[in-house]
Amino acid sequence: MREKRQFSAEMQSIEELTEFVSGKLEEYGIERKNRIKAVLVVEEAAGSLISHKKEGDNGGEITVIFKAEFGTVSIELKADGAEYSLAENMPSTALMEEDSKGDDIQESLRNIILKSMTEDIRYIHKNGVNYIRMIVIRSRRTFLYLTLGAMALAIVCGILFSSYVPDEINKSLNSLVLVPVKTMYMNALKMIVAPVVFFSIISCIVQFSDLSALGRIGGKIILMYLLTTIIAVWVGVETFDLIKPGDASLAKSLIADASAITSKTVNVSIKDTIVGIVPSDIINPFLNLNMLQIIFMAVLCGIATGLLGKYSDMLRDLFEAFNDLFLKVTTMIIKVMPAAVFCSIMSMILTMGVGSLESVLGMMATFILGLVLMMMLYCMLMALMGGINPGPFVRKYSPCMLQVFSMASSNASIPINMEACEKKLGIGRKIFSLSIPLGATLNMHGTCIYLSVFALALAKVYNVQVTGGAMLSMVISIVVLSMGAPGIPGSGLICLSVLLTQIKVPVEAVGLVMGIDSICGMFRCMSNCLGDVAVSMIAAKSEEELDMKVYQS
Repeated sequence: MREKRQFSAEMQSIEELTEFVSGKLEEYGIERKNRIKAVLVVEEAAGSLISHKKEGDNGGEITVIFKAEFGTVSIELKADGAEYSLAENMPSTALMEEDSKGDDIQESLRNIILKSMTEDIRYIHKNGVNYIRMIVIRSRRTFLYLTLGAMALAIVCGILFSSYVPDEINKSLNSLVLVPVKTMYMNALKMIVAPVVFFSIISCIVQFSDLSALGRIGGKIILMYLLTTIIAVWVGVETFDLIKPGDASLAKSLIADASAITSKTVNVSIKDTIVGIVPSDIINPFLNLNMLQIIFMAVLCGIATGLLGKYSDMLRDLFEAFNDLFLKVTTMIIKVMPAAVFCSIMSMILTMGVGSLESVLGMMATFILGLVLMMMLYCMLMALMGGINPGPFVRKYSPCMLQVFSMASSNASIPINMEACEKKLGIGRKIFSLSIPLGATLNMHGTCIYLSVFALALAKVYNVQVTGGAMLSMVISIVVLSMGAPGIPGSGLICLSVLLTQIKVPVEAVGLVMGIDSICGMFRCMSNCLGDVAVSMIAAKSEEELDMKVYQS
């Protein structure tokens, strides 16, 4: 919706102008308090534009443009005139009418309202014209629309470029533009993840005056993650048994050089995983992004802070300030996500090609079905264990699922999930500050389903029977692998190569799924993050840390 109207650039026209704006806002359904505030600001803005007309210009016009697009409502005013400072002139324009004396209290209230709108007002002077634009209502879904638009545009451009542009140009475009942009964005997120996790957990722990409460909440969260991990492995195995994907003819299409991936190893020893939690220094965990070690150090620092006596309050304020700082930096980085999404999706299509997905479509469809079933189980757990209606959860977290889908990294998604927990779902900070970082490391149910389905499907391709003891060994390995796997793109493929060795399937079978692993990684990340937030919801409800007004709004 867009409507444009012109008025005479005279003080007498302000009343007519504001009536037009008020009528349009009411027509669009803007609630009364926002409508009154917007009309007041428009009145002041129009007065400031009129008062800065060019000298000797007795006529002229002031143009008002009302826009309502994708839930965001904005008003733009423009008029010829000299450049001026909007902030300094708007508060005084109410006194410009000859018969208006103004009241100190009224003027003070007016200034308070105007200052409250400063972040939503933009002033520009260009080519002798003054422009004032204000946002009346900012849609919460604007970012979602931008992300979806970037994804759709990337798919269209990827297909067109793959079909009509020479491969040499596509390779150059990918290596010189798309991959660098994607890499810079992911590096920025990885840069901020370690301090966000570290200071978030410390800020969470220092809020507990009773350490037994911390142990109770932490133990509850970890047990929930272990339970859902076991359920996820069961879902993966049962989903495979239902569809039984895997065709022996697929082995002929193996990629010859799978060694680049399979040469990497992942430690599946439970003992080594536990021992590795304790770092030998305080620097390498941050350099290597070892989340278990970072969490361990954060817990120690948080507990120690509460035991320092007279320094506790000072350190608590310091850690909370650092936490707010890095969360703000994260918000700034996330604002450019649509550009990164476009480059990531288009790069994937140019690299893989559309036809490369067909050979393993059955395996991938089975894997996605398993994820859908697991998501439904999470909704059931929320209803049964937490007594929570999952409807608002699905509605409010769905936009975030699309964001983390494009990132393909549980660690990089931590800030997004924390913001969703606090602002959209009403989960208490002392819950999500602990559960989300833990979940990004321990709760990899999307990875569990991926490993279960693809390991069994590739075993079928090579006619390897996985029964009895071999099945039990595989299940245990999947649980340990999922908890020890780094929450970064590509980790699932490495874990799969280790698992295939465990069940006596030729490791070269990884070559069958190399082409689609990036897509599967996006689905894994989306599912993992949903599980983290769902468990946070259940824990928050049981600890009475869930604001139901925010959740149900």
